[in-house]
Amino acid sequence: MKREQIVTLLGEERANYLLNHESKTISKDQLYLPHRDFVDDIWKDSDRNIQVLRNIQLIADNGRLGGTGYVSILPVDQGIEHSAGASFAPNVPMFDPETVVKLAIEGGCNAVATTYGGLGIIARKYAHKIPFIVKINHNEFLSYPNTYDQILFGTVKEAWNLGAVAIGATVYFGSEESKRQIVEIAQAFEHAHQLGMATILWCYVRNSAFKKDGKDYSVAADLTGQANHLGVTIQADIIKQKLPENNGGYTALNFGKTDKRVYSELTTDHPIDLCRYQVANCYMGRVGLINSGGASSGKSDLAEAVTTAIINKRAGGMGLISGRKAFQRPFKEGVALLNAVQDVYRSKDVTIA
Repeated sequence: MKREQIVTLLGEERANYLLNHESKTISKDQLYLPHRDFVDDIWKDSDRNIQVLRNIQLIADNGRLGGTGYVSILPVDQGIEHSAGASFAPNVPMFDPETVVKLAIEGGCNAVATTYGGLGIIARKYAHKIPFIVKINHNEFLSYPNTYDQILFGTVKEAWNLGAVAIGATVYFGSEESKRQIVEIAQAFEHAHQLGMATILWCYVRNSAFKKDGKDYSVAADLTGQANHLGVTIQADIIKQKLPENNGGYTALNFGKTDKRVYSELTTDHPIDLCRYQVANCYMGRVGLINSGGASSGKSDLAEAVTTAIINKRAGGMGLISGRKAFQRPFKEGVALLNAVQDVYRSKDVTIA
């Protein structure tokens, strides 16, 4: 994607704000940036076994971003997390898991991430055509009254039997259930690594007490950054995180511990600097950060997805995991949106800030 295309899509003021920003917080020279040989340069000295390294490389080498070090992943677990009706009624063919996998393949994705059942029903046909990531836990959204807790839907061995190269899981950091979830997923990640699968953690901050004075600090850079740090501690190989929308969660909520330099030196209010703080908490980028694409907003989806990709790439992130913006629209439009995101990571006009 050329700079002029970004300007046309985002407008000159917004494009310049994102593309011309020079980060003066955490220097790019201190980061481990995505590149073709990142498995050799970053992971070869880790405790991950040979099969895990092979599967991380398999993800990195697939799709339109293959060989760049960046990844584009299609996640479709929203049928459980938000209900199938809410997720697939806008695009009825997506009720069929085969259509989900076809979208990931035609869209040039590095991998597809979805449920045990969704992958299990078509595994033999597609496991050798695109890397599978099995999402092993979910917030089941049918129990009344609604509660917010990630529960396991199957075993790590079952994911391995499906031909998965990786498992994905969510921890709601900050929630009442988080301590149990951390233990469960740490054990699941250990088992996955033993079997040779990579691990991806949805590092979401979740607690109603994190909302104050009209601000939702569950998307604050300092709190999400700490969630990332907990995620890499339990040996996630890739961290999925929401793009930060504000900062100062620790200070506004008056809990936990922080340092004033987090806000005066390590971050600014620019979205690229806020995202860079998330990257820093992923062992300075040794563990790749992928940001989520968020909900579908309609006509603005393409501009929003490209914006998120620019922020992630310029911050030092590893890529984007975008679902609803792609699968809730007609197939060809979904492919085009995924390709546009990938073109940001392929673009020489979008550089590390």
